[in-house]
Amino acid sequence: MDTLFHVGIDVHLSGIHAVVLAGQQVEPDSEQRLPYDFTKIRKPFRRLLARGPVVAAYEAGCMGFELARFLEDMQVPCIVAAPGKLPRKPSDKIKTDRRDAMMLARLLRRGELEAVRIPSREEEAVRDYLRARGDLRGDILATKHRLSKFLPRHGHLYSGRNWTIAHHKWLRQLELGSAMLKQTFEGYLACLLEQLERLRSMDAEIQQLATSPRYASAVGKLRCLRGINYLTALSLVCEVGDFKRFATAAHFMAFLGLVPREYSSGTKRLQGSITKSGNTHLRRLLIEAAWHYRYNCAPSKHLRERREGQSPQVLAYVSRAITRLHHKYVKLVLIKGRKPQVAVVAIAREFAGFVWGLMVGNVD
Repeated sequence: MDTLFHVGIDVHLSGIHAVVLAGQQVEPDSEQRLPYDFTKIRKPFRRLLARGPVVAAYEAGCMGFELARFLEDMQVPCIVAAPGKLPRKPSDKIKTDRRDAMMLARLLRRGELEAVRIPSREEEAVRDYLRARGDLRGDILATKHRLSKFLPRHGHLYSGRNWTIAHHKWLRQLELGSAMLKQTFEGYLACLLEQLERLRSMDAEIQQLATSPRYASAVGKLRCLRGINYLTALSLVCEVGDFKRFATAAHFMAFLGLVPREYSSGTKRLQGSITKSGNTHLRRLLIEAAWHYRYNCAPSKHLRERREGQSPQVLAYVSRAITRLHHKYVKLVLIKGRKPQVAVVAIAREFAGFVWGLMVGNVD
């Protein structure tokens, strides 16, 4: 029987450090430091494959999934391990690339690594585009803040609501007097207008992607829920991939970091705030969507249009979700006296469960 080789890889921008464990041997069979260059990584793995089957693992991080895809193409199964799920010894105060690679190899051999899902290149491209849109929203907010602080310093105050059509018209008619102040103001305003135009362009592209044949069915179902439109629906589909990889709704909630912390021992049980240890991007989107469940109002015209063509089972399911989430918000805020922000996070956790049920077909 061929010896199975387990390879732990510590990956950095400057290169990789690989440790190889052969079979059940305690000491490394070999170790090597290589530049992050696939042409130079291929040769050592080919030599190893000539000796027997090989499996590899490295931590998820800034280097993404290209190394895993490269190794899979070489017929080397590769696990990208979730960093937050790796066991850490409190007494271990020495950290080196060699130790990290050795730890990964040993955990891989024992089957104790929890793998993250490796998306397809297309899914990863769409996901990065959606995250870039979120970054652009942050840039727009920063530019608005700079502009709104710049004008009062020079005696220009707007009495109405900021960033409306009337406010933009007022901005274009401002006279600052000094040529230097005018250049500064025009720079801020031009940057803001250019960012807003890019945002409109990205939103149009996202809508086109969401209605493409690959995503239309899943996105259409998710848009039946209040608070979810093209952006959030497409983000859920691309970030999660296959919802059935979560056995229960609670597992999906944990993936989003929406479950409470717990410190329990013996007869004592103490729960705290949410763990925030999961997918930050999706958690933020679902919490934003959960604010829509404060009110129990009839479906808007746009929501009714989004639900056209969906099955009666799906429509009944989303109606139950809206009713239950609103009642939970009322109970938490008006009866139990929780802060609205705390209540909305609790709504987001349960909302995630309804999203999971809808996407796995558990709508009966």
